[in-house]
Amino acid sequence: MAKTSSVEREKKRSKLAERHRAKILDIKEKLRKLYIEAADPSANFDTVYEQVEQLQEKLQRIPRNAHVTRGRRRCQVTGRARGVYRKFGMCKSKVREFAMLGWIPGLRKASW
Repeated sequence: MAKTSSVEREKKRSKLAERHRAKILDIKEKLRKLYIEAADPSANFDTVYEQVEQLQEKLQRIPRNAHVTRGRRRCQVTGRARGVYRKFGMCKSKVREFAMLGWIPGLRKASW
């Protein structure tokens, strides 16, 4: 079992990321458009560069833990952070244990 504080910290991060998701996506979309605009040879590079800097500063003001990449996938049963299968949402030891008990439909131990 993982420490309760680690699991709670991860929950807090995911809530923060959900709250800031729209803002981050909006800023990144604006940046993408500006980068495309900057690639055009007829564009005024100085004004585009200033706009890019402003948007990057806005992005940096958002808390670090609000970014999705800061999150860590954890086992739903134990809270373990390593060896977690996306398909099941559980760590490898629990997948094996539940498969042996027949609690995961369609999954069984391989033998050849």
